[in-house]
Amino acid sequence: QVQLVESGGGLVQAGGSLRLSCAASGRTFSTYIMGWFRQAPGKEREFVAGISRGGSNTYYVDSVKGRFTISRDNAKNTVYLQMNSLQPEDTAVYYCAASPRGLSPTAQYEYNYWGQGTQVTVSS
Repeated sequence: QVQLVESGGGLVQAGGSLRLSCAASGRTFSTYIMGWFRQAPGKEREFVAGISRGGSNTYYVDSVKGRFTISRDNAKNTVYLQMNSLQPEDTAVYYCAASPRGLSPTAQYEYNYWGQGTQVTVSS
């Protein structure tokens, strides 16, 4: 199993930036596909970004392409989400997740382990 703890959320003005971090427990972090998801008030949770085990492949939802960057440091058991040019519609609780199979990195059902989430609020 792996435990995930997100940090880095907060309140930012439109156009600003935030960097989310997700620290994972255990010694098998590098065997997991990692992803970021978000859930806005009144909406379903959606995929935001994913990254392969070695970090060479990344995946993004169209609405964040060019603005968000996912990365990972397997030596530190940490995955990051750099968010630039934030907009009010990015306001949501952001969740980190880990997938041992990773056959479909954008699909929620592939992810077995989830963090508690961190709130990101973007003011206009």
